[in-house]
Amino acid sequence: MKKLIVYVTLAAGLVCSSCSDWLDLTPNNERVTNEYWKTKEDVEAVLASGYNSLRKMVPTFVDWGELRAGSVYSPSNTTKQKLQNFQLTPNDGLCKWAGMYDVLNMANSVIKYASEAQKVDETYTTQAMNSHLTEAYFIRALSYFYLVRNFRDVPLVLDPYVNDAAPYHIAQSKEKDVIAQIKADLQTAIDSGAAKEFFDDDEWTGATKGRATKWALYALMADVCLWSEDYDGCIQYADKVLNATATQRPAFMKNSELWFDIYYPGNSNESIFELNWDQGAYDVQQAGSPSELFKFASNTTYQFVWDESGEKMANRLMDEAEVGSVRATNTYNLEGTSYCIWKYQGTRISDKVSSRSSTEQDANWIIYRMADVMLMKAEALIWKGADGYQDAIDLMNSVRERSMLAGLSIDASSASEQEMLEALLNERDMELAAEGKRWYDLLRFGRSKGGIYKNAFISIIESNNITANTNWLHSTLVNDDAWFLPVNQTEMESNPLLIQNPYYTGITA
Repeated sequence: MKKLIVYVTLAAGLVCSSCSDWLDLTPNNERVTNEYWKTKEDVEAVLASGYNSLRKMVPTFVDWGELRAGSVYSPSNTTKQKLQNFQLTPNDGLCKWAGMYDVLNMANSVIKYASEAQKVDETYTTQAMNSHLTEAYFIRALSYFYLVRNFRDVPLVLDPYVNDAAPYHIAQSKEKDVIAQIKADLQTAIDSGAAKEFFDDDEWTGATKGRATKWALYALMADVCLWSEDYDGCIQYADKVLNATATQRPAFMKNSELWFDIYYPGNSNESIFELNWDQGAYDVQQAGSPSELFKFASNTTYQFVWDESGEKMANRLMDEAEVGSVRATNTYNLEGTSYCIWKYQGTRISDKVSSRSSTEQDANWIIYRMADVMLMKAEALIWKGADGYQDAIDLMNSVRERSMLAGLSIDASSASEQEMLEALLNERDMELAAEGKRWYDLLRFGRSKGGIYKNAFISIIESNNITANTNWLHSTLVNDDAWFLPVNQTEMESNPLLIQNPYYTGITA
């Protein structure tokens, strides 16, 4: 059983109130004034609140990262179906971004005020402060990365909202400017040299991958570089993780028998950064966990799509010699249509009936792990050109071999770029099933290099989506603006400087 995550305890008295608009985060709150910041524990507490606010966003991360892609779908929730069918409107709650700005306010507060605490607390060393700042920069960069991938242009807020003297109306910044800020934050954190390699103090026992390390900074930078088509940068930062020699570095888990440790109990050496739950101490610790979201039940909110890709993913668990991510509900009949995500419901791969107990419905949400970074690098190599195809195949095969699958039957000397990319997408779909990656992977495929694979991207969406009319999907997806979410109507009314995504102009219901 995992130990109680300390940041929940720290944050218990620092819970941020729910907000109806994106900037009404903590008005007149002493946590974002220099009156509050007296000790290093104050800084830790606000950082803890930031991590806790990130945890609260996990249900949204599932929806934003999966539903439009088609591997995971919602069979009955009408609002979620609107998202997966590209029919969301500005009035729907799934396009609210207030929760992300709540996270950002915590990060911005630490970045601005940690130095105030350091001036007062003689025990708060510069090294400790700089380490805290690297975590805050990571949280801010990660939050904006989620926002920019879902809304494209978003308000770029770099100061905590203190009181009414702060600017209330802030216009959106262009995607390229937000990406530039994300990279600048990450580079600042990396260049400081203060990021920890590992968190191993007593308070964090059992949740060692729950805070941002230098490896998390590298992984996020590699991801941002891949998104922004900086393929050399992606490879450079991926290699900082993959080629690391530090004693407490994360490492790719080659042993197939240990693969399931990634998810049960979690915080494995494969992991780079994950958001931790622990149901053992407080029931609230289950809320929002992937175990709760992907329930093993006939009325679950999410199901696994049964198609060619789904069959391959199911086989990674269902075949006796293979390792996998999903299983059929109730029976092992692979011709069924209802699936749960076994990685969040099981305890091992060798015994298909070994479900988590009622007190272990607290799987973590993994944001980065080694296989993900390996496949990022493989994708960057493919985009760079044919000279990198064989290295990309080798990386993909390493992940396949860990799952006891045969190597890819692709000839690097004759394969086309599209064939290579589609093979890569398939590997990521299988390995990272229901980890909130699939929509961003497909969107990157459809947008990169001026959208040369836009038609292939649309075709994948059409073939995977099982709830929307194909003609509707096609007529919608030919408009690039429809790939991004609308600005919520309440937020538009609160801030007259906001501009609605052109696709949703005039749509109110």
